Amino acid sequence: MGLTFQSTKNSSLSDIFHIEKSENQYVIALAGNPNTGKSTVFNSLTGLHQHTGNWPGKTVVNARGEFKYEDKDFILVDLPGTYSLFSSSVEEEVARDFICFGNADAIIVVADATCLERNLNLVYQIMELTPNVVLCINLIDEAKKKKIEIDADGLGKELGIPIVLCAARSGIGIMELKRSIHEVVTKKVKPCPNIVIYDEYEETLNRLSIILDEYFKNINPRWVALRMIDGDDKLIISLKELMPNEKINAVNHILEDSKLNMDKQTVRDIIATTIYKRVESVTERYVKNNVKKINRDRIIDNYITSKRFGIPLMLLFLAIIFWITISGANYPSALLSKFFFMLENKITSLFNHLNTPDWVHGVLVLGLYKTLAWVVSVMLPPMAIFFPLFTLLEDLGYLPRVAFNMDHLFKKACSHGKQCLTMCMGFGCNAAGVIACRIIDSPRERLIAILTNNFVPCNGRFPTLITISSVFLISAKGNDFGILPVLSVTGMVVIGIIITLLVSYLLSKTILKGLPSTFTLELPPYRVPRIGRVLYTSIIDRTMFVLWRAVIVAAPAGAITWILGNIFIGDLSLIGHAASFLDPAAKLIGLDGYILMAFILGLPANEIVLPILLMSYLSTGSIIEFDSIESLRRILIDNGWNHLTALNTMLFSLLHWPCATTLITIKKETGGLKWTALSVIIPTCVAVIICLFTTVIFKLFGWA
Repeated sequence: MGLTFQSTKNSSLSDIFHIEKSENQYVIALAGNPNTGKSTVFNSLTGLHQHTGNWPGKTVVNARGEFKYEDKDFILVDLPGTYSLFSSSVEEEVARDFICFGNADAIIVVADATCLERNLNLVYQIMELTPNVVLCINLIDEAKKKKIEIDADGLGKELGIPIVLCAARSGIGIMELKRSIHEVVTKKVKPCPNIVIYDEYEETLNRLSIILDEYFKNINPRWVALRMIDGDDKLIISLKELMPNEKINAVNHILEDSKLNMDKQTVRDIIATTIYKRVESVTERYVKNNVKKINRDRIIDNYITSKRFGIPLMLLFLAIIFWITISGANYPSALLSKFFFMLENKITSLFNHLNTPDWVHGVLVLGLYKTLAWVVSVMLPPMAIFFPLFTLLEDLGYLPRVAFNMDHLFKKACSHGKQCLTMCMGFGCNAAGVIACRIIDSPRERLIAILTNNFVPCNGRFPTLITISSVFLISAKGNDFGILPVLSVTGMVVIGIIITLLVSYLLSKTILKGLPSTFTLELPPYRVPRIGRVLYTSIIDRTMFVLWRAVIVAAPAGAITWILGNIFIGDLSLIGHAASFLDPAAKLIGLDGYILMAFILGLPANEIVLPILLMSYLSTGSIIEFDSIESLRRILIDNGWNHLTALNTMLFSLLHWPCATTLITIKKETGGLKWTALSVIIPTCVAVIICLFTTVIFKLFGWA
């Protein structure tokens, strides 16, 4: 039985992807695999003349820019990164549909010079669609460092299209790229792509092309015929809008007559294999690799991505990052704390000089200002250390290998392998982790990742975890952070990962049933990190962004906390009464009412949980600072803490509901209160169950 399609009505993709342009303007599409430096090429071509938005009816961001060359104006559209025109994700579908229906005058395909063979697959697919292709081989400077030689002239003659060697971040080759684009769109150079021959289908392709040629002027009818043979259902629905029913029937007749009895996946595999063989042959002739470098990367990957060493090495790197973060943050945190609380004295003196009422001073200084001071002094130094280290691993090319190591675990949990990458983002901020879930194409698996991202500790929960572990794992005379707190925090992260996998599995078997989807994970070559980019991305884009969001929610929380701590009914403040009410339930899970109350009041920002708890214990009515680990130890022990209390407080801090910023982000990402409510209910239930379990175990063995 042949592959057929039927006519149905559908909105025109030509309207969705149409870009208005004047007579003297040209639209250029910028395509390429992820991690090829495509965005750098885009920025180099357009400079500051660019803007971003969403495709109509799509959640995929697009970037557009403009540049001039000689007397022509060019509109450059940066397409989402894609490995293939056989779309398997929303991003790939958008890229393919714009190339097909955006009426672009030329396509620039950006390829990575350090792994050209992998990139040429997309080049051949786009060459089948349109002859107006310019191949930009980027990162040529990286290739030279790795002693990779590319015969651009020979490769250009083989492919039949212009080829430009670039190092976009240095500006090398950009003017030549503009010249090649200009020559292609003005027909000074007419590319003649070397099309791949598919022996099994050539006769059918020729017959179909004769019919299709009348209706597809801007798309190679041969490419349309290929899509009809391989049965790309979504695209066929759009393509058939352009054809009358009698022509559709004629196409179906040819497909039936050709006796293409194999399923579309088999057809697609044959097409992909044919292209791959051609790519392999071309790169063998025109690309010379440094065998020593390839072998070196392969040896490193044999350890980093191995079943035996991959995960232990991942945990070791994580522990080292935590150790550097914990040890390095102490001194700057102390300096910031002294500065802010010295400034508090100056502000208090000003309030006294102005005869400001005590309650105004209490709300604005003891509540709002002290909370801000605590959040900044406690949160900024660890983030300023953690984010650059994390970005360093990302720039080095290690994070995709972490996802590779964890992929089989997430598959067993019936979730998506990319969830590991969103978890990594959650270490810095769970709100950022939730936003990162956009990289997961499946709506079902994206929801699983969003609902479980909270189980990895964010930067706001690290101070509580680190401080409590330090109090109970350092000798009474010790004041410095040692290795035991690092191991303790690393252990909490491992518990969070295990809980993430278990809850993901339960969700996939209950309210979010379905099979895990497959995805292509590219392991980029190891690169020397760009320190400037690392510092900018980590400090500006991440540290300051997360800190600002924490500040704007923590400030009003501090004022409210002061009010609750200073309004008394009888001998107890409102916080005290609330803690007494919560105490019976809290005792069941190894906590007390004040701890539970601190977590509730800490909803706006996890950073303020510990100071609220200390304020409540000491009945000071304002957030306090502690002088040393030993002074904090005395406060906690005097209020009935033991090792069970410390362990359960750390577990509850790790697993409890998300902060307000994350909840707002979840609401925006999911578009409904249902999933936002579940993102509160699920972690809260998990936290209660785990703490109840440890309490029972401790009491059973007489440890508590």
